[in-house]
Amino acid sequence: MTRVAVGGALAQRPGYGGHAWALLNYLLGFRALGHEVLFLDRIGAETVPAAADRERCVAWLEAVMEGAGLADSYSLFAEGEAIGVPRREAIEWVADADLLLDVMGFTDDEELLAASPRNVFLDIDPGFGQMWCELGLHDPYAGYDAHVTVGERIGEPGCLVPTCGIDWVTSPHPILPEQWPVAEPGARFTSVGSWRGPYDPVEFAGRRFGLRAHELRKLVALPALVGPELELALEIDAADAADLQALEENGWLLADPAAVAADPESYRRYVQGSRGELMVAKEMYVEARGGWLGERSLAYLASGRPVVALDTGFSERYPTGEGLIAFDDLEGARAGIEAVQGDWERHSRAARELAAEHFDARKVLARLLEEVAA
Repeated sequence: MTRVAVGGALAQRPGYGGHAWALLNYLLGFRALGHEVLFLDRIGAETVPAAADRERCVAWLEAVMEGAGLADSYSLFAEGEAIGVPRREAIEWVADADLLLDVMGFTDDEELLAASPRNVFLDIDPGFGQMWCELGLHDPYAGYDAHVTVGERIGEPGCLVPTCGIDWVTSPHPILPEQWPVAEPGARFTSVGSWRGPYDPVEFAGRRFGLRAHELRKLVALPALVGPELELALEIDAADAADLQALEENGWLLADPAAVAADPESYRRYVQGSRGELMVAKEMYVEARGGWLGERSLAYLASGRPVVALDTGFSERYPTGEGLIAFDDLEGARAGIEAVQGDWERHSRAARELAAEHFDARKVLARLLEEVAA
């Protein structure tokens, strides 16, 4: 039996049900393959300074792990101590593991990293880190034995994500279809996300690689062109009041993600209660053509919810047209939604089949482990 440690930032993001699933998909997927898993997180005064906030973060992590059946499978390093699996026991566990899969290089404990026999960087935000590295701003990739990215077109013609001289292993996000059973659909196409997110646009090779806001602005007129209602569970700052007003005036329905997707279960209900997803990717992913396809869209697909998605190059790797429809502009988005509405049952079946064929965690993670093995 393989032992796999997964390092990532979960405690720092209480109330983000979708983000929790992004990490749970790996943990539950490895466990479904019969492997032992240990999730590694950290929290400290430098990231969450207020004691009350730290208590909320700890409680959030505990609730997420317990809800996923992983109550005995995490260690939260907190200012020299550990919550969950004790620190010394966690380090010994990692030393006996096959590898540590470190999501976005979040793990910074030198003793822990030194104990691990094989450290693997997992890039789930392709383009940003690679461009920072090439620009000399930040190198998140040093010191790892292998590197994995969900930017599946990296190194291919037409992809503008630099390789940074790294031999990248490419892998899609995993999903366990049984975690996303098909339920009665709702009437609205939905999605969950942030208007801007944590990063600024990147100027690279004479071009700007921006954020979701830059792509959504191009689609602001869409609700008036389609039959079903379009709803975004959108995290948007008050400073973006003009954009918020434009969305509302053009017929977008806006939900508060803190109300509809505040934990893994409510997030799952929101996805399953949708008719499909209208996926608008960050401009970085669209312009760089790295092939990114987010874990959120896979949850919709697995739930039998068709996905009409702004193309990031994924259409060159996966079949589109049934269940998953790629578009490039406003007219393409309209046509994609109308196609789904014209034969929803067919597209729903195709979505579920696509998830099972290409993104089932058992297949994805078995292949990943094989490709990053020493």
